[in-house]
Amino acid sequence: MITVIDYGMGNLRSVSKALESLGAEVKISESPTDVEKAKKLVFPGVGAFSDCMDEVNKRNLQEPIKDFIKSGKPFLGICMGLQLLFESSQEAPGVDGLGILKGEVKKFQSAELKVPHIGWNQIDLTQKGKESQLFKGIEDGDFFYFVHSYFALPENKDIITSRTNYGVDFCSSINRDNIFATQFHPEKSQAKGLKMLDNFIKLTIG
Repeated sequence: MITVIDYGMGNLRSVSKALESLGAEVKISESPTDVEKAKKLVFPGVGAFSDCMDEVNKRNLQEPIKDFIKSGKPFLGICMGLQLLFESSQEAPGVDGLGILKGEVKKFQSAELKVPHIGWNQIDLTQKGKESQLFKGIEDGDFFYFVHSYFALPENKDIITSRTNYGVDFCSSINRDNIFATQFHPEKSQAKGLKMLDNFIKLTIG
C-alpha cells in the first residue's frame, strides 16, 4: 500500500492513477494517522509555498510527515513536495518549510528565459543518482516534465541525485537516506517517469 498525502493542493489523481497503472495499491488520505502509519508515502504538490504549508498545518500533517520520515520507510516528494522539505523559500519570506532538509528555495532569475520553467528538460545524474534505486533504468540526458518557478538549494550538495540546466544548473532531485524527491513530475513524464515510479514501488530500504 502506498499512501498519497491529500493536503488539498496536490496533483493527487494523476499521481495515484500512474501508480495504480503500475499495479500498486494506493490510498489517498489527509488523515495524520494514515500518513504516520503508511508503508510508503508520496507527497505530491502544486501551488504556492505558503499556501501549501498552510494546508499541511491546517490538517495537522507536519508532525506525522516528520515521524514517517524518521521511521525510515520510503518517502517520495514531487515538485512542491520537494521544496517543502527545506527550511524556507524566497516565494514566502517568513514562512517556515518542514525543515527536514537544510537549505532554501530560490526563484529563477533570468531576463532571457521564461519563468515558470514549463516543459520537457534533461537531467544530468550525479554519481549518487546513478547509484540510486529510484533511477534504475534512467540515464543521463533523459527527459522529464517540469512546471516550476523556484528550485531548491540544498546546504548538503551530497544529497543531489540529478541536476538540470535552465539558465543555471539547478537541483532537480535529491536523496537522503529514505527521502527521495524530484522537482520534475514523473507522473507526467511518460515512459521514463513511469519507470521511476515503478522503481519507487519496488524500492526496498535496509
